[in-house]
Amino acid sequence: MNNKHKKNLTHFGFQEVPKNKKTLLVSKIFHDIASKYDLMNDLMSFGIHRMWKRCMIHHSTVYTGQKVLDLAGGTGDLSIKFSRLVGNSGIVVLVDINDSMIDIGQKKLRNLGILNNVIYVQADAEALPFPDNTFDCVAVSFGLRNFTNKEQALFSIHRVLKSKGKVLILDFGVPIFKILNTIYDLYSFHVLPKIGELIAQNANSYRYLVESIRMHPDQETLKNMMMQTGFNNVKYFNMTCGIAVLHCAHKY
Repeated sequence: MNNKHKKNLTHFGFQEVPKNKKTLLVSKIFHDIASKYDLMNDLMSFGIHRMWKRCMIHHSTVYTGQKVLDLAGGTGDLSIKFSRLVGNSGIVVLVDINDSMIDIGQKKLRNLGILNNVIYVQADAEALPFPDNTFDCVAVSFGLRNFTNKEQALFSIHRVLKSKGKVLILDFGVPIFKILNTIYDLYSFHVLPKIGELIAQNANSYRYLVESIRMHPDQETLKNMMMQTGFNNVKYFNMTCGIAVLHCAHKY
């Protein structure tokens, strides 16, 4: 395979696919699992994902009147929390490329009475449709690994973030203990697809999600990617022994 052809490929789980097809393939997966997404998150993580997200909110230091971008916001877990922090004088923009996920998130927030300070935008993270220096905080929860071009998405985030603004990226990482890595692999590759098959009637989608975790940059690699994008003061926090990782940084 020549280098030119190789440059046009990217990872879709363990497969290599043309870059211009990955977005459609990922979008189909989230269309298929959208109705069971929240339930599956609770089952797969034993509810621990809620603790990880609370930690993310804590580190955001978001306050009343700010503008927050909930990128790849899906069914709105973070937007619910951010809407309470920014209050009526602030705004939360939930962005996702998948309209099925947005529809579910919008219904969930409206059922909670969140109507006036959250807006919903269907858009690609790699080409965010907002002016430069718009947001005080950009949060990405378990979305970065699904982007076709992570570097381009980071540049897009950097552009729309205000000076002194904060970015937070929560995603899966590499467990810090080898024995945990072995157990994690057994659970991920043998148990999770079975749960996906039983609950969501979709083992293949959850097999992809597991593979996408393994292909995601490790803690130090993502830190370096963020620094190369132009972010400053990049730090990360391992949670649950590195199964999940929160990267935080500023734009100066």
